[in-house]
Amino acid sequence: METPAPGRTHSVVLVLLSLAVLHTSKAQKVQNDIDIYSLTVDSKVSSRFAHTVITSRVVNKADAVREATFQMELPKKAFITNFSMVIDGVTYPGNIKEKAAAQEQYSAAMARGESAGLVTATGRKTEQFQVSVSVAPAAKVTFELVYEELLARHLGVYELLLKVRPQQLVKHLQMDIHIFEPEGISFLETESTFMTNELAEALTTSQNKTKAHVRFKPTLSQQQKSPEKQDTVLDGNFIVRYDVDRPVSGGSIQIENGYFVHYFAPDSLSTMPKNVIFVIDKSGSMMGRKIKQTQEALIKILDDLSPHDQFNLISFSAEATKWKPLLVPASTENVNEAKSYATGIRAQGGTNINDAMLMAVQLLEKANREELLPAGSITLIILLTDGDPTAGETDPLKIQENVRKAVNGQHSLFCLGFGFDVSYAFLEKMALENGGLARRIYEDSDSALQLQDFYQEVANPLMMSVAFEYPSNAVESVTQDAFRVFFKGSELVVAGKLRDHSPDVLSAQVRGQLHGENITFVMESHVAEQEEMFRGPKYIFHSFMERLWAYLTIQQLLEQMVSALDAEKQALEARALSLSLSYSFVTPLTSMVITKPEGQEQSQVAEKPVEDGGCGSRKTVCVNFVKGGGLKLLNSPPRLGVPGPWWVAGSSDGWRACHLLRILTAFSLSVPELTPAPAPSPTSGPGGASYDMDFRIKGNTPAVPAPIQAPSVILPLPGQSVDQLCVDFRRPQELVNLLSDPDQGVEVTGHYETAKACFSWIEVTFENPQLQVHASPEHVVITRNRRNSAYKWKETLYSVMPGLKVTMDKAGLLLLSRPDRVTIGLLFWDGPGKGLRLLLQDTDRFSSHVSGTLGQFYQDVLWGPLDTADDRKRTLKVQGRDYSATRELKLDYQESPPGKEISCWSVEL
Repeated sequence: METPAPGRTHSVVLVLLSLAVLHTSKAQKVQNDIDIYSLTVDSKVSSRFAHTVITSRVVNKADAVREATFQMELPKKAFITNFSMVIDGVTYPGNIKEKAAAQEQYSAAMARGESAGLVTATGRKTEQFQVSVSVAPAAKVTFELVYEELLARHLGVYELLLKVRPQQLVKHLQMDIHIFEPEGISFLETESTFMTNELAEALTTSQNKTKAHVRFKPTLSQQQKSPEKQDTVLDGNFIVRYDVDRPVSGGSIQIENGYFVHYFAPDSLSTMPKNVIFVIDKSGSMMGRKIKQTQEALIKILDDLSPHDQFNLISFSAEATKWKPLLVPASTENVNEAKSYATGIRAQGGTNINDAMLMAVQLLEKANREELLPAGSITLIILLTDGDPTAGETDPLKIQENVRKAVNGQHSLFCLGFGFDVSYAFLEKMALENGGLARRIYEDSDSALQLQDFYQEVANPLMMSVAFEYPSNAVESVTQDAFRVFFKGSELVVAGKLRDHSPDVLSAQVRGQLHGENITFVMESHVAEQEEMFRGPKYIFHSFMERLWAYLTIQQLLEQMVSALDAEKQALEARALSLSLSYSFVTPLTSMVITKPEGQEQSQVAEKPVEDGGCGSRKTVCVNFVKGGGLKLLNSPPRLGVPGPWWVAGSSDGWRACHLLRILTAFSLSVPELTPAPAPSPTSGPGGASYDMDFRIKGNTPAVPAPIQAPSVILPLPGQSVDQLCVDFRRPQELVNLLSDPDQGVEVTGHYETAKACFSWIEVTFENPQLQVHASPEHVVITRNRRNSAYKWKETLYSVMPGLKVTMDKAGLLLLSRPDRVTIGLLFWDGPGKGLRLLLQDTDRFSSHVSGTLGQFYQDVLWGPLDTADDRKRTLKVQGRDYSATRELKLDYQESPPGKEISCWSVEL
């Protein structure tokens, strides 16, 4: 193939995750003109290092020139190594060069009004890369993107994430994930947010001790939303999670082509006691949902403290206040008192980070001087803030200096930035200078879960002062080999080169402290055996360990640059740049220049978005019915209500204007019966411009009969000749043990609010696999191995793990199914009687030991005869207790809203 000489260039900086997207023009006609006839994703994971190739082939079916856009969402921790386009047999490659060298081309492109920035932040973990090219009639284009990343162990698992979003049916669509782990694969699971039962047939997984292959190859018909529609259902995430077996030594040294990598994650150590101080921002900007979510998370975190731990709380606004004068043991009494304190935190005032941080250090130093810290314990400070300092010392550099001097290398500081109004760079530098790390907490419905997940990462310290030692005559160019703390569920990784004429056996010692005592792990690896092991498998990419070493070295150099002084920073930057160019990695120091055919925009440049990038302001327009029969559109309206013979509705958040027609229809008011006032006039409001608009409602609303409701629970009773049993809760009760079956290894509990006649949450707990599903009206949270995953209702999900399949469809039905076990379903019903609902399938599989408020109906159940005075009534005897059952019309919530009317025997508990 020909390769054109480079012309004017743009550059591209990316960092990615594992996602493939091809996006064509917005117009549907043009979109159909550019046909993706092949899309493949090939990911090879060799010893945690992933090499992913995404190839998309398109053809222009139109009789005119069309624009094709290759669009990809990428993980922030990955490095692009190659991008190319092949147009009519001619290859247009991407060339990686120093960012400064591409700046002139970048500026020139901007001056011409061309789109120069190809990478934008799109999510918590991802950035989006795209490049467009004009395609002649009948011409074909092949896009190929290659990137690499080292999969980090997070709460006990490695995760490879690929996003599939072709936006059209693709004749040949295939994903292949090959995994090779010499230690052995201990478990493997897949999850998808777009999978259907039909698509699941296109998914195959094969696995032996050290290898796994996951393939997804759907046909055209499997990709279709329905036979009559040409739309694709492929739009979402595809995730592979796995972990490896751990040797007794706690680590593994692997060698390939003259390089080694040493993984260390012992799982047999006991958790060290910790002394932790939570420093919580309660300034005015935290008011509302942020402070509520912080309180919710803090209460859960306090419950997770070990009785061997000590803790204290500091809340701060313009001034800092400590909960207790000293650290206190995490006893039940102290934890409950701290939870009450956390519940009472109110947001107001400025942000004095400096005083709060110094107060935290002083508490730890005082406890240390007075010998109040348990022997062999570890000290942690966890800071949560949502803004820049505005009170006390406000100079970020001075605050960082004050904190660094106070900590003096004795404690680990972790900084959490809530939202985008805080300087993340300020928090990151302060954390890295003090042996910790920083993390962004995104403002969303799951913010409390993000806080809890972060705490779980640091909740179980296993070793401190960890150092890796190798014979000096055996290795060189070793990456970071000393770590302050090793936490449960993570992994320490060291890589390096083998020296020429190094010994046949590479030995290593890992030293550290555990409970105040020194501990040493010794391990060794035979060079020839390791080299042969990695030479065998055909599907791994060779010389990967050298690239792994370069990747890890660059990442660590970039991290060290954050807290380095100017002279040292320049040396670190020079080395990271040299490695980036030598190994063709697109990093924050390099850019990729993408050339295009002559006559088109000749090059494109992309810069990596910085973590501190903010988000635009949000405006919510709400509708409020006000006294006088009017309607008002405004932000943050008060509680709603309509006087007189009309109707009354309440909402603490307001009604979105888009729901207006639905409301009118429900109450028999048609659009012609509304007379608008003169044109809306803008007024200022707390969220920006708002509009006042009056409507006159003509006529009276006819009486609306009480709608048929869906029951709290519908129970299928095995072996009964009667219909399903509809159960409602009427007696005051909060925490309800709905069912428990020890033989099935499952328990279902719920919190029922009698005043609202609905469940506030339902929780399903499995013994094997150890997993918990917590459903609330907001979302579903699945917890496994201390790792939380949150899913919004009606967000499709298909997760397969050993012994359990978890699925959720577009209707929001979540099914938890296990082989030869009862299937449990959860649903947020949006029809009449709105709320959480429980479903049970295959109930004949319950054991004789099932119990609970609902479980009792699967024991000895006897139906009495019909009532002679009213044949709609009869008696139901359950374990010697009589219940009155009435034949009533109910809505079957197992059908999509508004549901299907069914006649069932209704029981109130």
